[in-house]
Amino acid sequence: MKTTQKTMGLKARVGVLGMGIMGGAMAETLLAHGFTVTGFDIDAKARARLKKAGGQALTSVADVACQSDVLIVSLPSSKALAQITEALLAMPRPAWTQPPIVIEASTLPLADKEAFANSLRKLGITTLDSPVSGTAVRIRARDWTFFVSGPQKAYRTVLPVLNAFTDNVAYVGPFGNGMKMKFVANHLVAVYNVAYAESITFARKMGLDPEEVLQLFGNSPVLGTGLMRLRMPMMVARKYLPATMKVDVWQKDMAVIAQMASQVDCPIPLFASCAPIFNSAMAMGKALEDTASAAEVLAAMAGIPAAPTLRKRSSKKRIKTSA
Repeated sequence: MKTTQKTMGLKARVGVLGMGIMGGAMAETLLAHGFTVTGFDIDAKARARLKKAGGQALTSVADVACQSDVLIVSLPSSKALAQITEALLAMPRPAWTQPPIVIEASTLPLADKEAFANSLRKLGITTLDSPVSGTAVRIRARDWTFFVSGPQKAYRTVLPVLNAFTDNVAYVGPFGNGMKMKFVANHLVAVYNVAYAESITFARKMGLDPEEVLQLFGNSPVLGTGLMRLRMPMMVARKYLPATMKVDVWQKDMAVIAQMASQVDCPIPLFASCAPIFNSAMAMGKALEDTASAAEVLAAMAGIPAAPTLRKRSSKKRIKTSA
């Protein structure tokens, strides 16, 4: 089936490759805004969720690409991105009269994203490096931020699609700058997350009411942040499900940041000090819990009795950082 580039807006046909927590939220949001959405995921449950939401779950990457003006890629690993690349390169050129614009929204090593974009360029496909800062929960409040990098003309073309998710769509320059901005954002998230866990533990050890700490600081114009208001309530309640960001997924993001810091010879001592906390959370069986469960690691170090937790071990490798 051939595809023709159309004026963006509600006329754009959007394909989503990878419909996990983030990709699934994107697909459902687009449908709610009146877009025609197709998608593919190796997980049958993800395909079923898309169908239930009103989208069309197709059987292959090629089928989605052929029926899309804009293709959003949201994947958990570089291996998955390589598989998508292989599937697209195997498509016959006559599959479309004008190829879709690809929005690569994953958090992955920059070198892997560049290899993906270079491969697609052979097919005449323009790729935008456009990671998103925010969790699936925050999409309902339109609190996401997209860091879009790549050709400006393509950015302007897909802007109405990205505006379905948020008004915070920033064009940050040449391809790759988007991922670099995401590195900085997640660097801060890691540090803040552990800082909030430490503060809650300190308050508990002094006999303060953690809920009162949250009420006083959460909305403070000086100390309060959106991340505090998202994660500290979980730390106060000591309940970390459902997860807004799973610890095992966060391990991947931290490893990517550490790799980039090493490449550019940048010391990241605060970030490096956070890595053992999340490694410990993995060892405590919290791989599938929210990263706010870092508070339980600090609690254990402080001698505070353990809270009920999800005991499921993970075989994920621990991460290393360079400071």
